Amino acid sequence: MLTIYIDADACPVKDEVYKVARRHAMKVLVVANSTMRVPVEPLVELVVRTGFGAADDWIAGEIGPCDICITADVPLAARCVASGAVALDPKGRLLDANSIGEAVATRDLMEELRAMGQAAGGPAPMTPKDRSRFLAKLDEAVNAARRAASR
Repeated sequence: MLTIYIDADACPVKDEVYKVARRHAMKVLVVANSTMRVPVEPLVELVVRTGFGAADDWIAGEIGPCDICITADVPLAARCVASGAVALDPKGRLLDANSIGEAVATRDLMEELRAMGQAAGGPAPMTPKDRSRFLAKLDEAVNAARRAASR
């Protein structure tokens, strides 16, 4: 069964994922460093892995081809893509084999600029437009994964 993995600790779009997963009857694994509330539904499961990087390591070890990972963590996205999955960030940016290299390079550049004091701050806050874009892109990713899995 195709699965959506949520890197859940700081994910602002969990409710949107549940909505799309319900519509497509897809399994959702909510992976976190601590216990959190998740919908009580047969296709939604909470997985808790404590320790630095443990949740990411678990996702990277379990995800498979045609699965989808929801994460803002570019290194985790790269690991998922290497396993044949796709990743989607909370603002709707699809990270796949064609785009992950650029995303990793941009992340590394920004990290260097921040270390040198040339850049500050983090991502802009989520907007309703971001949530709408995320929903549309997740729906597209699910449909693409279903097509790929049926081949």
